Amino acid sequence: MSTPVHKLFDLSGQTALITGGSRGLGLQMARALGEAGAKVMLSSRKAEDLEESAAELQSAGIDARWIAADCSKEEDTRRLADETLERMGSIDILVNNAGASWGAPAEDHPVAAWDKVMNLNVRGYFILSQQVARIAMIPKKRGRIINIASIAGLNGNPPEMQTLAYNTSKTAVIGFTHTLAAEWGKYNINVNAICPGFFMTKMAAGLITHLGEEHMAAKAPLGRLGDDDDLKGIALLFASEAGKHITGQWLAVDGGVSVVLGAA
Repeated sequence: MSTPVHKLFDLSGQTALITGGSRGLGLQMARALGEAGAKVMLSSRKAEDLEESAAELQSAGIDARWIAADCSKEEDTRRLADETLERMGSIDILVNNAGASWGAPAEDHPVAAWDKVMNLNVRGYFILSQQVARIAMIPKKRGRIINIASIAGLNGNPPEMQTLAYNTSKTAVIGFTHTLAAEWGKYNINVNAICPGFFMTKMAAGLITHLGEEHMAAKAPLGRLGDDDDLKGIALLFASEAGKHITGQWLAVDGGVSVVLGAA
């Protein structure tokens, strides 16, 4: 029997945990899930930013809470999962979004910077996904995990970008998504990835400004950068019953940049 489409996208009664949720793409996705009826738990390292962002969502009628945690540290990451479950009663949706980048020529890239990027962008995703699955999703035999990768994980960037560790980490996130989806399908846990292109976030702003905003927008067939709405739809699809038969997939949200990447 067919389900009305508005019910397929309804997240009422569910809880979403979003890392890197105090700003940028994380906050945009948190808003989307909250607008669809989910309770949202925001996390990042800075309590002041989280308090401000949670208040912003609450003013829009969204049930939003926050927990400060550093997802590059195992103890903090597992505490985040445990405390979220304790305070919210369930974790139905996990959005692994916290990330770091570093710009340097490959031959001069500091090993410590490589480790910093990998610890947050790959190891942190693994630890949090594992803990959330163990305590909340596997016992319930249901869950949605959304990993934020990047179009930087699909192809080599133009050489002037010099983001070897970041690109490598995002390629790893795509492989992590494929493998976890295959293994956890038996628990009815859907695992998918979003590959954003260029959005004017705090992390990307310096690079976009350096390369030129108009120049970067012109690289996209749609002729623009991502905006404050462009991840909402795909995040909701992957989180909701509308996406219940989608797992192990990635989708680029980039204005078409990835289809012409490497073209002259």
